[in-house]
Amino acid sequence: MLDPGTPATANRPWKRDIALFLGGQSVSMFGSMLVQYAIVWHLTLVTQSGWVLTAAIVCGMLPQAIMSTFGGVWADRMNRRTLIIAADASIAVTTLALAFFMMAGYQELWLIFLTLTIRSVGGGIQQPSVSAIIPQLSPTDQLMRVNGIYRSIQAAINLLSPAAAAAIYASMSIVAIFFVDVVTAVIGIGLLLLVAVPTVRTAAASAGYFADLAEGVRYTFSHPRIRWVLGVLALMMFLAAAPSNLTPLLVVRSFGTEVWLLTVTELSFSIGMLLSGLLVAALGPRIRRKGLFIVATGVAFGIVLLGLGIAPNQWVFFAVMFVAGASVPFIITPITVTVQERVDPERQGRVFGVAGVVEMLATPAGMLLLGPLADVVSVESILIACGVLTLVAITTLAIVPAGRAAIADPR
Repeated sequence: MLDPGTPATANRPWKRDIALFLGGQSVSMFGSMLVQYAIVWHLTLVTQSGWVLTAAIVCGMLPQAIMSTFGGVWADRMNRRTLIIAADASIAVTTLALAFFMMAGYQELWLIFLTLTIRSVGGGIQQPSVSAIIPQLSPTDQLMRVNGIYRSIQAAINLLSPAAAAAIYASMSIVAIFFVDVVTAVIGIGLLLLVAVPTVRTAAASAGYFADLAEGVRYTFSHPRIRWVLGVLALMMFLAAAPSNLTPLLVVRSFGTEVWLLTVTELSFSIGMLLSGLLVAALGPRIRRKGLFIVATGVAFGIVLLGLGIAPNQWVFFAVMFVAGASVPFIITPITVTVQERVDPERQGRVFGVAGVVEMLATPAGMLLLGPLADVVSVESILIACGVLTLVAITTLAIVPAGRAAIADPR
């Protein structure tokens, strides 16, 4: 339970707290996105290798998947704000170290991979706390709206950061982007310090750490609705590895090596995500049938993958990327809110930790298969195959008992 008198609806300025929290996370996220784009573009332009991109994705996601379980337990036993600040600071220090090494002339790939690994560990500690703090600060009936706003902010950052990354990368260097990331992390930490986040007290906190972890895992997979939405999440993240990580390779191979092509690809996706996130935020509490939203968007995503694979030129490709971005809030937001609404506050850190494992393992698993395959067959063929598999899998998940119950449930 929360400390007495501290629920989000109990005489607390929840709108102010949410604004400061989302503002701080957004600033920090902007710096992180700059680094993400810069590293992917740097590796793509320098190596043009599917194996190198696969290694980068694994280093950037696998450690986060491993650490998410531990981060989830810590989020239920410790102060979530403190965990976020500690993780953000550690990531900033690591990025600063890489900047100094590269300024000294060290350009080896292993150094970039090591930095990605450490940043990923910090993300595994940070993300369960971020997801679990939102229902602490927001009233339950506003969760869909708040999460929709958060998705819109993420989309806006995705919209701005490619252009900013391209400008900094082209006019200065990748090192300059690393310094920007450090500054944004400091600003994000400062804003978060202004938000009072109560510590969640649990009976499990007095039990052993691994007993606490095991209880959270058992709870997650024994809950039919949570188990179902995590299954959908795993499917989407596994098959989304191709459009998420191989589209830069497709662009470079099929349309050209100009940086503006990579930039417009990301902008198309982000504009779609931004507008769709705003729609979800505007609809807010009126979105009742979350299961139906999830299934319908999964079908749409499968069709989008097919469209990406058969796009005849870059302009059609950009248009389909816009639709791909628009599909994201309509599936991720209902999944997130389902967990926030149906899981007790004292277990949310662990459940989001498990969700983080599912999400972070699914994409590297997809890249381990699809990345090397992209050096043998065309990325277009991979996208078409993923589209067909998505349609088959989402249909199967919709007709199993848990899927039918989720679709029929108006909540």
